Amino acid sequence: MHCDLQTDNFLPYGAIDCIAVKSSVFDTGWEAGRWMSIHSIRPAPGLTRRDALRMAAAASLGLGAAGVLPAFAATAPLKGNLKHSVARWTFPQLSVAQLCVTVKDIGFAAIDLVGPEDWPTLKAHGVYSSMCNGAELGLTKGFAGREFHDQLVERYTRHIDLVADAGYRNLICFSGNRNGMDPQAGLANAEAGLKRILGHAEKRNVVLVMELLNSKVDHRDYLCDHSAWGVELCQRLGSDNFGLLYDIYHMQIMEGDIIATIGKHHACFKHYHTAGVPGRNEIGDQQELHYPAVCRAIRDTGFKGYLAQEFTPAAPDPVASLREAIRLCDV
Repeated sequence: MHCDLQTDNFLPYGAIDCIAVKSSVFDTGWEAGRWMSIHSIRPAPGLTRRDALRMAAAASLGLGAAGVLPAFAATAPLKGNLKHSVARWTFPQLSVAQLCVTVKDIGFAAIDLVGPEDWPTLKAHGVYSSMCNGAELGLTKGFAGREFHDQLVERYTRHIDLVADAGYRNLICFSGNRNGMDPQAGLANAEAGLKRILGHAEKRNVVLVMELLNSKVDHRDYLCDHSAWGVELCQRLGSDNFGLLYDIYHMQIMEGDIIATIGKHHACFKHYHTAGVPGRNEIGDQQELHYPAVCRAIRDTGFKGYLAQEFTPAAPDPVASLREAIRLCDV
């Protein structure tokens, strides 16, 4: 949106795109086309007019009713050494539009695991789809199973075009389950299946990113459950348009040695996910990983991709948890 009216205070979290909220955009239930004017807003004591406007905009999106109204205290800008994102599925209490407003308020502008149906909403809010999805058959039916190749090739060929045409780059994929196969056989199968679409991904400048998941706790029988297996697949394919999503939570469960693994194999790691271990909740000091150190290791490799928060908030204020997670990882 565009608005010519000006606010009279400046805060370090940046300017407001507009000082009015239109119901037809945000679907607040107001009469269509009715605008809320700046002149109707009276800041409470201790708040600037800009604070009041931001709070009113958030309330119009239902954030207050959901119990996740963002904190509006001034915060320092992010350092910019790492690009931050958040997995869409971890905030089911927010609509995509509400999550867009939330991440922009915190100071970053990307959301993971969003499909084509929600890309227009992201674009409307100036938020990037940092890891696209929608081509997969699920986590259990992946490229390690030859019986799924024809379906996957058809779906990924079409989706690669959708991702490229939308101006995005990363597209998630999965190995699928072992289903009794030898890991080396699964490796050969995955190589063969991915080679059928890799040329098209290279042509369209899309990166296929296979996620490493744990098979002990969350995804029993998943094949790509150790970094060594994924790294060998990367080496066999030998393309800059294929790599791994190194999920720190999952790999801590399976093998540990997180910082050393990042240092050794970072060339294969196109994307990172976070969560606390154990439990997959917040990433603070109630769990065993020290994320500032992990993030410094990622930063020091020269990583230019995205680090996405994928924890499930357990605290009463999930937005505050996300804000704190970004602070911890902003190294």
